[in-house]
Amino acid sequence: MKLIEVKGLVKTFVDGEKETRVLKGIDFSVEEGDFVAIMGRSGAGKSTFLYQMSLLDEPTAGEIVIFGKDTHNMSSEQKTVFRLNKLGYVFQDYALLPDLTAIENVAVPLMMQGLSKSSSYKKSQEVLNRVGLGHRLNNLPSQLSGGEQQRVSIARALGHSPKVLFADEPTANLDNDSSKKILELFEEVHAQGQTIIMVTHEEEYARKAKRVVKIDDGLIVEDKRQ
Repeated sequence: MKLIEVKGLVKTFVDGEKETRVLKGIDFSVEEGDFVAIMGRSGAGKSTFLYQMSLLDEPTAGEIVIFGKDTHNMSSEQKTVFRLNKLGYVFQDYALLPDLTAIENVAVPLMMQGLSKSSSYKKSQEVLNRVGLGHRLNNLPSQLSGGEQQRVSIARALGHSPKVLFADEPTANLDNDSSKKILELFEEVHAQGQTIIMVTHEEEYARKAKRVVKIDDGLIVEDKRQ
């Protein structure tokens, strides 16, 4: 079953009179249960591609259909609600709220979805246990290592059981040992049925995925399963 289908995707950035076309007409689809690694040199367009597919940015042209919904016809508010309820995000800078504890960071999006505080905290504790941080529930981000902060961000992304987990260079700021643990966690949740789309520049980590897509100069130049 196709969860995401992209047709003729174009993204152009305008700076004054200068226009830079980063994505040049990409056709692509993602099946349910895929674990896709998107690779490419710096500036090739891989993160831009991820941001369009995940509805964090607006394409210049083309079509993005997610779960059968044509996102071109969705309002900004509809996209926000859709992201909150259906998609999960992991960023290289963790994007945690510094004044909230680990469990609070995970619980906030759940409460925004309408869950009660008690239900949100119960679910947050469960998912933090799942990523190996059951002993760090009440720690602030500043009291956690980089690898632990990234695991909190993964717990937050997984808290509402998203249909697709998007990860943009999730190991970029981590040491080798922490990076391996994050990829092991991705393998584990993928084995449980989670669809994952991950941008990475590391060949070693891309090998953990089941499918590798390489982008160069705004186009897909390779798409293979492994």
